[in-house]
This record gives sequence, C-alpha cells and structure tokens, in this order.
Amino acid sequence: MGTTPGFRFSVVLFDDVELLDVAGPVEVLSKVDDFDVEMLSADGGSVTSSQGVRLGVDGDFSSATGDVLFVPGGMGTRRLVEDDHFLAQLKAMAAGRQILMSVCTGSALLAVAGLLEGYTATSNKRAFDWATSFGENIEWRRSARWVHDRDRWTSSGVAAGTDMAAAFVADRYGEEFVSDIADAIELRLNLDADDDPFAV
Repeated sequence: MGTTPGFRFSVVLFDDVELLDVAGPVEVLSKVDDFDVEMLSADGGSVTSSQGVRLGVDGDFSSATGDVLFVPGGMGTRRLVEDDHFLAQLKAMAAGRQILMSVCTGSALLAVAGLLEGYTATSNKRAFDWATSFGENIEWRRSARWVHDRDRWTSSGVAAGTDMAAAFVADRYGEEFVSDIADAIELRLNLDADDDPFAV
C-alpha cells in the first residue's frame, strides 16, 4: 500500500435501502487502511433498510466529505427517482467528487439525476428495464457483473456490489492485495466484470 492515495467514501443512505448493497462493499472497503467510510442520510437521522435493520449515520447529505460518492439501491429507489429534492441533493453531493459508484438500482438514481450521461453502466437484472428507463445518453449493459467507465463504477444486483468493491481495491492496490482481503473474509473473488452468470 501507499502507492496510491486513500479515499473517503460517502455512502448515501435512505429508508428501504438494500442492506447487502451497503454492508457487502463496506466490508471489503473497511479492510483497506487508506480507505474511510462515512454514512449519510438526508436529515442526519438513522434509516431502516428493506430488511428492517436500523442503520446509524454520521451526518446529513450536506456534510459529505468523501472523494467517492457511493449510492446503493433497494426498494427505496422507486420513490426517490421522483423526489426532486433528493435528486438535487444527490447532484450537489456528486459535484466535485472524484468517483461515483452505485450498486443495484442505485444506478437508476444516478441516471435520473443526469450523472451517467455519456457513460456505460449496468444495474440489477430483475429491475433492469425499470432502471434503464432513466437517462438519455447512457450505454446500458445487461450482461456485466459491474461496469467501470472512467470515474463511474456501477454494479449489477445486490451481491455484485461486493465484487465491484473488490475490483475497485484491485484496481488501486493489485489482485494480490485484494486476494488477502478475500481470504480474510472468506469471499470467493470475481474480478472479471464479464463473468456474469445472472445475465443468462
């Protein structure tokens, strides 16, 4: 480590967020000493995932300090794509961030906010038609575990976000480094974005 700069991740939380969209990637990212994670919600209060788990936060959206804006998905995204105030906050948080990342239907939020225009992206297979109905100049890839296009990282559904986080770490520190993380958490790594068995 030490050959690339560390990152702070601002994780966007909301009611009915998909728990594994958050927990899986954060588990991987937390194993990197140079990475730091902050959890944020609209009002700075806790949120409840679609699994009924209450999640505490570190601050509200206006306090975002991350280099990376991380947007999970979940059933709550269905409501948020029509919430103009939330979308304005999302755009404000995205401004100046080095990297935008999403898991599952989090890409629908990025798309409707105009943050994926001119990019290639993916989303949850079971919500693919809905998620890809947003945005105008986006190349959506149905068959992809995740997509990395310049400063945008988007993943397919739920557990794919963990693979994307591992690929992000490998992109910066190498496969041997992320393999050590995978061994520590007993994760079977998939570092091939095109290896997508759920696209069939």
